[in-house]
Amino acid sequence: MNQFMQMAYDEAQQGLAEGGIPIGSVLVHQGKVLGRGHNRRIQKGSAILHGEMDALENAGRLPASVYKECELYTTLSPCCMCSGTILLYGIPNVIVAENTTFMGEEALLRSRGVNVEVLDDPKCIEMMQRFIREKPELWNEDIGE
Repeated sequence: MNQFMQMAYDEAQQGLAEGGIPIGSVLVHQGKVLGRGHNRRIQKGSAILHGEMDALENAGRLPASVYKECELYTTLSPCCMCSGTILLYGIPNVIVAENTTFMGEEALLRSRGVNVEVLDDPKCIEMMQRFIREKPELWNEDIGE
């Protein structure tokens, strides 16, 4: 696990410790972290603060040219909302720790020219599987079921 995915994993662990859903994300531009975050839907009573959305929010407003040179690291395959945001801002590279427990819109991202790399990280797979087993109601709410 590289340093940026480790940061995303640490964010996911922080979200879990806060009683939330353990998904973390980090936005990186030319080797520099611009924003990092984790799913805060439960903690903030938010409808949209998935891990990727929180990282982008924490990065703040950026010029379009910066987004087009970024990498987004996320511990779980991006859902349709997060994938739409990736496409909206033209983020060209998404590194996903795992898509075993949830397959997001990777096919859509690839069809629109986004490079999606899946790491199949066993630590992230285990973290999500345990969470889904222990809190299925929170998980189902988060994915809209």
